[in-house]
Amino acid sequence: MDTLLLDATVVEKNARMDPLIGAMEDAFAAYERGDVRMPAKSYIDLPQYEGDFRSMPAYLDAGDWDAAGIKWVNVHTRNPSEYGLPTVMGTMIYSDPETAVPLAIMDGTELTRNRTGAAAAVATDHLAVEDARSMGIVGAGAQADTQLEAIATVRPIEEVVVSDLDEDRIEQFIDAFENQFSVRAGTPAEAAACDVCSTVTPVKDPIVTREMVGDRTHINAMGADAAGKHELTDDLLLDAKVVIDDFEQCTHSGEINVPWSAGILDEGDVYGEIGEIVVGKKPGRIEDDGITIFDSTGLAIQDVAAAHVVYEAAHANDDGHSFDLLGLSE
Repeated sequence: MDTLLLDATVVEKNARMDPLIGAMEDAFAAYERGDVRMPAKSYIDLPQYEGDFRSMPAYLDAGDWDAAGIKWVNVHTRNPSEYGLPTVMGTMIYSDPETAVPLAIMDGTELTRNRTGAAAAVATDHLAVEDARSMGIVGAGAQADTQLEAIATVRPIEEVVVSDLDEDRIEQFIDAFENQFSVRAGTPAEAAACDVCSTVTPVKDPIVTREMVGDRTHINAMGADAAGKHELTDDLLLDAKVVIDDFEQCTHSGEINVPWSAGILDEGDVYGEIGEIVVGKKPGRIEDDGITIFDSTGLAIQDVAAAHVVYEAAHANDDGHSFDLLGLSE
């Protein structure tokens, strides 16, 4: 059996949001049911290069389908300034769980962007008000586009406020979406006052405070992916209904990691994991909820689920480059 090589352009073409969002729900549900195998993310630190590698393997059984794979991803902070390369790059190996044949090798960076947006959409669908029409985005970097694209799939978004320190990023974002939404630049406070807000920054000093946030706002806290990162103030977290993707990852490197380590937050301040809501063990948004927050660290099962969607679509569309990686062809 041949292996498909899928570059970033092909991944983007086949990463359609509707099936991706459904696959993310399937993955969160499988995790809650215990139908996954997901070892802890492993790190190789390379301080001499101001970087690290991370490996994220997983298997999941979603009932109607199952899938396995591993993502190899890096964070090298000197890349843009010294080498003209992205800070973060990734490669995904997607395998047949039954035979272990590598079905595809695909760009993991574009895959991550889209699955992260889809995960935020799942949380938004369960936690945001039904009539959410405004969306704020704090941080107009690589993740911003798919946050809007995904969330607009589950809510009737009309107005978008984007905030970033880089004016060029804001301009590029507005140019990309001004024909679809009423989109404008704004402050973090204006973005946080919207019905839905996604924060996608790498900051360690919180930039969104309780006073900024609307009384019924849902926040997707997507930026924290390492110990010490912290986008939302502690009083905001304490005043909100907080939902996480995974207890171990979130307490170590998610949005709650700093106040958790300081003893400001504890288990009583966390409502539950998103999988519990997806399978119906706990309700999502209820009538008297005020602010809701989704703390997303990103799980390997999300990458595998997204790779499943992309591979199936690319295979059906005859996209990508097919080659005999294993040398089994006659």
